[in-house]
Amino acid sequence: MGTFTVPIQVGDLAGQNFVELDALVDTGSTYTVLSKDVLDRLGIDIREPRSFDLADDWVVEYPVGYASIRLANQEIIAMVVFADEGTTPLLGATALETASVAVDPVHQKLVPVHALLK
Repeated sequence: MGTFTVPIQVGDLAGQNFVELDALVDTGSTYTVLSKDVLDRLGIDIREPRSFDLADDWVVEYPVGYASIRLANQEIIAMVVFADEGTTPLLGATALETASVAVDPVHQKLVPVHALLK
């Protein structure tokens, strides 16, 4: 399938401060992962710790919080993981679902989809 990045803007919940980042689209990641220094600069509060399974089968714990994310001409509220400084931004599956977008792996882009109420 390959990997690709998309431009996103991440901001505080009040919608006052945003930064633009290129995020790797990662449907294998439940949540969006961002560097702690970026989230701290935006004033994003840590809400709680969560445990995560990594690709190498290690289990780690990271703090999480909530941020505004602008992508695909929408602004959503998404859970974000406070990762180590220098971590590549990852756009996770729940943010994609919340924004009603899916991955088009052939054209390496996000495409709109209908949300479900079945």
